Amino acid sequence: MKAYEINSDGGVDALALTERPDPKPGPGEVLVRVRASSINYRDLSTVEAPVPRGIPYPRIPNSDGAGDVVEVGPGVTRWKAGDKVCGCFFQGWLDGPITPEWTGQALGGAIDGMLTEYQVLRQDGLVAMPEHLSYEEAATLPCAALTAWHSLVEVGRVKAGSTVLLLGTGGVSVFALQFCKLMGVRAICTSSSDEKIARLKAMGADETVNYRVHPEWQEQVLDLTGGKGVDHTVEVGGAGTLERSVAATRIAGSIGLIGVLTGGQIDPVAIMRKSIRLQGIYVGSRRMFEEMNAAISQHGLKPVISDRFAFEDARNAFHAMRAAGHFGKLVVKL
Repeated sequence: MKAYEINSDGGVDALALTERPDPKPGPGEVLVRVRASSINYRDLSTVEAPVPRGIPYPRIPNSDGAGDVVEVGPGVTRWKAGDKVCGCFFQGWLDGPITPEWTGQALGGAIDGMLTEYQVLRQDGLVAMPEHLSYEEAATLPCAALTAWHSLVEVGRVKAGSTVLLLGTGGVSVFALQFCKLMGVRAICTSSSDEKIARLKAMGADETVNYRVHPEWQEQVLDLTGGKGVDHTVEVGGAGTLERSVAATRIAGSIGLIGVLTGGQIDPVAIMRKSIRLQGIYVGSRRMFEEMNAAISQHGLKPVISDRFAFEDARNAFHAMRAAGHFGKLVVKL
């Protein structure tokens, strides 16, 4: 089979397209023919800086993939050949709080990922694809979509009538906007591009703020909420935006801390004074994934794919992630 491998710290252009023996599933395992794999910022970071992350060589990158079950190992009861599935980011995190054991089962990091023609996964590390989605659409779900769902539903506990702040137009934020719309949640979105703002509005964003025009964008958010602030913020920027997100979030509101896109430092005093609940979010469990997929299926939600790349052209998908010009997800087709 063909697979991409991280074999050095040489970055994206050093990704090697290699030949590996076809894998066979063992007890409790499933062999999946991968049909599509999407790119996350985390995948780019892993490729660009594997050494600080303790990635052993060789390592197949990418957490996200969707495909077909082609063979099951002894003792497998959850799946059969022909089933259409998505891999879970954490192969062992089924429900409950995350544990150190399960953080060591992350695809494309601690273990081989999905940028490959075939992959062997645990039978309990898979979920069924929503029937109305293509492989490419389903491949966007395991990381970005589930992270957005976790932030909104599990941490923010948003409901119809809640107000949420979404930063930027990457995969997590675009999925969060789609989930807000199907739940009746008011969404305030930020972007540096008027063109992207127009797309956000077309998707149902209730209010938008151009943060290049308004560098102190938290003030615009406070104006839009009558000085109160939003109920929940999906924070994908990191330390460089967190201070403004805290200012834009109401007293006793919540922030789902997801991204590390911007550098900087944060003074925790404002978090304490506003009694804000700040929760770090690292994707989600299989139970969350299944509940999210049920909502996606019920409402016929379609993921937003910015660009598609051929398998042989996968390096350019990582370059596109670094360029940050995308709106939604970047997907590699196999």
